[in-house]
Amino acid sequence: MSGSVLYDVPGPRAIARNRVIGVLTILVVAAVVGFLVWRLAVTGQFVASKWEAFTYTAIWAQIAQGALNTLSAFALAAIGALAVGFILAIGRLSDHAWVRWPVTAITEFLRAVPVLVMMFLLYYGLPVVGIRMPSFWVVVIALVAYNGSVLAEVIRAGVESLPRGQREAGYAIGLRKAGVMRLILLPQAIRAMMPVILSQLVVTLKDTAIGFIITYEELLFFAKRLGSAATLDSPIIQSTMIVGVIYIGLCLILSSAARLVEKRMQKSPRVRAAQEAIAPRLHEGTNTEVIGVQDLEHLDAVTKGDVIANRRGLGKHDPGSTPGAPL
Repeated sequence: MSGSVLYDVPGPRAIARNRVIGVLTILVVAAVVGFLVWRLAVTGQFVASKWEAFTYTAIWAQIAQGALNTLSAFALAAIGALAVGFILAIGRLSDHAWVRWPVTAITEFLRAVPVLVMMFLLYYGLPVVGIRMPSFWVVVIALVAYNGSVLAEVIRAGVESLPRGQREAGYAIGLRKAGVMRLILLPQAIRAMMPVILSQLVVTLKDTAIGFIITYEELLFFAKRLGSAATLDSPIIQSTMIVGVIYIGLCLILSSAARLVEKRMQKSPRVRAAQEAIAPRLHEGTNTEVIGVQDLEHLDAVTKGDVIANRRGLGKHDPGSTPGAPL
């Protein structure tokens, strides 16, 4: 039996209606894109003078430098976010309330504060108390704080979604909680949540563009400065389109890497076992509970067998009794 458990298979009328909606959606999108292209052409955005700036090598050198700054901030922020995510996730999973509650409060606070507000606090607020940081470190710290808290929730959700039998099995063989977490729970949770982790790293890359507001010289900062150059006919739309294409390319590269990692991990038997373990189960219970139920069922079966055998005169006999004789 095949079919989706999320929705019913559409019938002929539903299929026809979906096709009509799809065609209308395509027509609307094409009309909007066509209108935008027409407006760009009418306002002279496709004339040669608007694109002349991109024929200079120095302009492309600045764009390359902006891309390098973007990737530098992203690489450091990604590493820091992963480290902070692991620390916060382990803290939230602690059995000690004096550890779990403060870490929970910190995680919720970092998730609630927008990245831009965090950058403003670090770049404009800290100098009031005599602390100044370069814009690069402001961008990195803000991205680490926000994305680290999000990754902490992802890792925590992955660990808690594993069946309780995994934890109990580790304790049964003599492992402490640190060993159970390090050797049993975290590897399975990370493998299962790897697509979500990589997707959050893509978000981290895109959030580096916010750094132009605090004068961090990344891609969007160079696009804004180039677009305001009156000597180059102020190509703000053109520079934004070029930088946008670069951002799209970088995100597509990361997304392709994420899909490649996901496909390779899907082929691993360990990952399949982890995914099956965190899938929704029809019956909740630990391995100990399942074994107990099986023992009770076996005991009931044996008891019923003895009763039937006694009724038939084939029950148990004393060692000295004659086989087949009734009790």
